[in-house]
Amino acid sequence: MGMRMTEKQVREKLKEVIDPELGVNIVDLGLVYKTEVREVSKVQKVHVLMTLTSPGCPLAGMFDGLVKGAVEEIEGVDRKNIEVELTFDPPWTSELMSKEVKAELGYD
Repeated sequence: MGMRMTEKQVREKLKEVIDPELGVNIVDLGLVYKTEVREVSKVQKVHVLMTLTSPGCPLAGMFDGLVKGAVEEIEGVDRKNIEVELTFDPPWTSELMSKEVKAELGYD
């Protein structure tokens, strides 16, 4: 069995997923609420709880594929064991962005 994957690895991979509207990765935007890695009968399962900048975001379907595509690059992860859950509770606000992104996007 390979190395045990960590939530830190998952978050690092998610930093490769860019929100096409804002051109910033979903982690620094504050769209990723929670990442969870658990082992179920020797299979590593990944659960990503995330939101979108708005409930009517036309890119909702696209993010599912982008997130799974990024996470499955981690060694030992099978795409079918990656679950992406979208929530709008709590709703996303610009407060969730990293300081760097706020500055970059002019939210200071």
